[in-house]
Amino acid sequence: MSFLIVLAALAFLMFAAYRGYSVILFAPIAALGAVLLTDPSAVAPVFSGIFMEKMVGFVKLYFPVFMLGAVFGKLIELSGFSESIVAAAVRYIGRSRANAVIVAVCALLTYGGVSLFVVVFAVYPFAAELYRQSNIPKRLMPGALALGAFSFTMDSLPGTPQIQNIIPTTFFKTTSWAAPVLGTIGSLFIIVVGLAYLEWRRRAAMAKGEGYGTSLQNEPERVQAASLPNPMLALLPLIVVGVANFMLTKMIPEWYGASFTVAPEILPGLKAPVTTPIKTVVAIWAVQGALLMGILFVVATAFGRIKDRFAAGSKAAVGGALLAAMNTASEYGFGGVIAALPGFVVVGNALKSIPDPLVNAAVSVSSLAGITGSASGGMSIALAAMSDLFIQGAQAAQIPLEVLHRVVAMASGGMDTLPHNGAVITLLAVTGLTHKESYREIFAVTIIKTLAVFFVIAVYYLTGLV
Repeated sequence: MSFLIVLAALAFLMFAAYRGYSVILFAPIAALGAVLLTDPSAVAPVFSGIFMEKMVGFVKLYFPVFMLGAVFGKLIELSGFSESIVAAAVRYIGRSRANAVIVAVCALLTYGGVSLFVVVFAVYPFAAELYRQSNIPKRLMPGALALGAFSFTMDSLPGTPQIQNIIPTTFFKTTSWAAPVLGTIGSLFIIVVGLAYLEWRRRAAMAKGEGYGTSLQNEPERVQAASLPNPMLALLPLIVVGVANFMLTKMIPEWYGASFTVAPEILPGLKAPVTTPIKTVVAIWAVQGALLMGILFVVATAFGRIKDRFAAGSKAAVGGALLAAMNTASEYGFGGVIAALPGFVVVGNALKSIPDPLVNAAVSVSSLAGITGSASGGMSIALAAMSDLFIQGAQAAQIPLEVLHRVVAMASGGMDTLPHNGAVITLLAVTGLTHKESYREIFAVTIIKTLAVFFVIAVYYLTGLV
């Protein structure tokens, strides 16, 4: 019965999200409904002590990233940089390769360490313009953005700095470069199959005469082609963000050390010292600093183009960031509540019975990530509960822990992108599309990503490559 309660809550939230209802409203309803069926007296304490704590904690950490990312994307749009990049891409690469261009740009940014949420805000303006100029249906765009930002550079490609590739290092004592050959093979599988699928969908839609679309939401503003900036200049803000993020990630720990304390002697209004462990915030601070540099660079190089529309544009960007952050935070609260339910424990115990260590790890992590709607959340829960079991199974089968790292990391980013996933909801909110219009392509990327995990496992067993 407890397992059915978890499934019912998950199904209800996915249905609400797919039908276009507000996740901010329905995530707590789904979570607390499950608690009500488990223990009615726990509803209020769970709402305040788990759901709201998780939700507010997410906003506290990540809202500045959402806001700065949205402002950066808006300035890329208002400055004409997005149209300039698109014009250059069309001129040198061709309209028919629009999907490959979008995937490549998203991949470069995420592999450079930029948060996938920020990538959506930054790339959307020029992705929309590229699709519009190529007359490709806009509803297909989220699939390309998901393939570029949410898949191989998130957890498959060796060395990626995304959190999904970092979490396993603390459990398996590996590095972010674990199993480089298998990671590269898995990445190629995702790229080739993913682009083949997107191209098939594009050709099918265009063969029917379907164009970009009309009466669309959240469309970027247009800039006259005659006044477009140089495409090399237009690319520089993206490079600035990627390089600055990398440099700040290295430099912040050197500046602050392991922790930093603000004492009442410095700020007399404090009643007690405020100590911040730097390790927990270095990635977030680095991204925030990088985005600020990117924003300042755009303002400095395109001030004349953006000054008249900056006030209205920044208001719209902040409003969009607030909605996207609250959607994702509500999902985070839902995952926290579901993880505390007895049905979730039942799921975890059942998954332990799978005999093969790699398949066990892949199914366990992917399942828990799907239930919570979070790759990092599902993986953290799975590893906290079952990492010892995974390690024992791998060592008994003489499987290197580097292989286990890569399988677990890749599995976390598979079924996590179900309709209630925060990144999916953010992606659709930013592009102005709905689940009904665009989730099919996102789900296809989800399936391809999940298949890639088992493809990599098969490659390892057949070849022994690491």
